[in-house]
Amino acid sequence: MKHYKKIHKYIKPTYKFREISELQKLPLDVKIQISVEVIRRALRKSPYLKAVAFSGGKDSQVVSDLMERFFPYEFKQIHCIFGNTGIEFPESLQFAREYGKSHYGDRFHETKLLKLEEDELRYDFAVRLVAELEEENALDEILKPDGRMKSQKALIQAALKRGYTLDRTNCFFKGHPMNFAYCVEQYGAPLLGKAVSKLDAHRINVECFLKYSQSGTDKDKLKEYYAVLKSCKFSQHCCKLLKKEPSERLQAELGVGMIFKGLMASESRTRMTSIATRGHIFAGHREHIQNGAFWHISPIALWTDADVWAYIHKYRMEYSPLYDMTYTADDGTVQHIQRNGCIMCGTDIQFRNNHLAVLRQTHPKAWESCMQKFGYQEQLYKLFRIKKNKNILDSCTDEGTRARLIDRFGSMESLMHDRPCIYDEFGGLVDLTGTGLDSEYDAEVLMQEDGQLLMI
Repeated sequence: MKHYKKIHKYIKPTYKFREISELQKLPLDVKIQISVEVIRRALRKSPYLKAVAFSGGKDSQVVSDLMERFFPYEFKQIHCIFGNTGIEFPESLQFAREYGKSHYGDRFHETKLLKLEEDELRYDFAVRLVAELEEENALDEILKPDGRMKSQKALIQAALKRGYTLDRTNCFFKGHPMNFAYCVEQYGAPLLGKAVSKLDAHRINVECFLKYSQSGTDKDKLKEYYAVLKSCKFSQHCCKLLKKEPSERLQAELGVGMIFKGLMASESRTRMTSIATRGHIFAGHREHIQNGAFWHISPIALWTDADVWAYIHKYRMEYSPLYDMTYTADDGTVQHIQRNGCIMCGTDIQFRNNHLAVLRQTHPKAWESCMQKFGYQEQLYKLFRIKKNKNILDSCTDEGTRARLIDRFGSMESLMHDRPCIYDEFGGLVDLTGTGLDSEYDAEVLMQEDGQLLMI
């Protein structure tokens, strides 16, 4: 590989978008050298333990390989943290474990689900209890003067005061694993973009806030958002509970002071912005690091998917079999799965060829589980009823015909097994203009940020 002497000029603390676009056109050999130099600089910055954030996907695997291939001595001290959310693609889960144990040995670590630290009422029972308290004019037992919820403890005390017996049918007890089923029940389904996480709280807290709080808003965008959230039980809190917090807890337990990630600016507008404003090496803060910063490192920030695959083929690397699975895109072409991630994620449902549209073809049982067991279709139907796209309803396209059928007969259940499936094109059936709900959601970027969510 030819060495480029001016490699340092490509590594900057911030970039303009056009600079990133130009740097993405560089040859792979140059990008490899940029990545190697980024890793070299990063390794000098912290005396604390370093780790690779590993997902079983191709991007984090390339980051891992860069470190092992070009820093073999330092690599022996590098740890690997696999964020096992409990809802991984089976192909990625198996590959991550095999790769991690093969390349890292006892330095390979898997995150574990968090457990409840106190009892809390299950959502349906909490809803009934709040209605009962409202009828009794006793909401002050659970609500603050401004209408916000006091605490789960206040809810439980109100239930016990009324003679209810708490058991597993109406209560999640301390020590219960905060798994995906718990997240969907207590917070909501992971559908639509990051805006649905503005109110970062239990669903019962959100409903009380929207109905009783005096903290109103005069912003039209927030009013639209609140109107949707009153009817639809959406949330991305599962990412926080299944991925972000377990990973950060494990990092703290191990004493990690630097994490290497496979983020690329080419993946989305959100990641482009993150790289443009922070560069490859970003200093953050963690409570377990008393002296100095906690470092986030993105060695392949300037790479593209084509570069990643070229690197994998160049060195004849193994990779997750997930990427060899195919599906038929909306234009009729056969495509390979391009992205790894949580198998149940629906945060891009508003876009064509979204995660769930692909999942329906590649993992149909998981897709049906999303739609029926976890209630995605019920929540999407509610969203359709309040934000249906009038242009689609008036159109003569197949999509418009199905939208009119839904509007007339009031059911998406009967269309769930039609082909093409109505859910594959759901984004066209609703008009989310002004709600902010059509924005991107990027868990990896949000994991680097503080103060993004409004707690209630």
